[in-house]
Amino acid sequence: MDARVDIAIENVSIGVVRIEELRIGPAPEGLTKRIGQRIEKLRQPFGGEEDAKKTVRAILRFGRYKPSGRGKPASEYLLESAREGSFPSINNAVDALNFVSLGSQLPISLIDTGKAGTVSFRLRRGREGESFVFNRSGQVLQLQDLLLTSALPSDEPLATPVKDCQKTKVDEGTTEALAVIYSPNGMSAGLREAAEELATEMSAFSKADAVVIAG
Repeated sequence: MDARVDIAIENVSIGVVRIEELRIGPAPEGLTKRIGQRIEKLRQPFGGEEDAKKTVRAILRFGRYKPSGRGKPASEYLLESAREGSFPSINNAVDALNFVSLGSQLPISLIDTGKAGTVSFRLRRGREGESFVFNRSGQVLQLQDLLLTSALPSDEPLATPVKDCQKTKVDEGTTEALAVIYSPNGMSAGLREAAEELATEMSAFSKADAVVIAG
């Protein structure tokens, strides 16, 4: 079944990678090596870094939501961790996602579609009172006005460019998933490149296809 993501807001495009026949395990040696090379390349500030940061933050800034501090895009955390020598290594799927996010400077969500019970989703803003638990410790992310991906038909929020819901994170039992790459409309070339790169990396341990959806 083809995945579907409806975009219910303006000025945001997404790259969607549908992942099937996924085999979760350690990251392949080649991917680990490429991650190390990318980290080394990005240890120092690069041209256009601040412009890219501002452009990505702009799609999160809405209503009461301010994309700074703990509320900044996950891609910024990855860049900081790379420069601090604490870049995470989780499993092949998450490491591939983090590798692409680090290179593109675009935040990416990863949803276990088996746990979600659907391959149909909606991109929208969080409503007053909405929240979800984002880690095993039970910490809660407040979602009002935050850009998020919700499951259809329930419209339950499952992922954001900041953190994803613990309920649908991938684990050893995951066999199908959906990656959502969040991007401002003006970065369409970089978005397409990121989606294709992620599909290529995921293809080493799954069947993966990429598509870009303009808002």
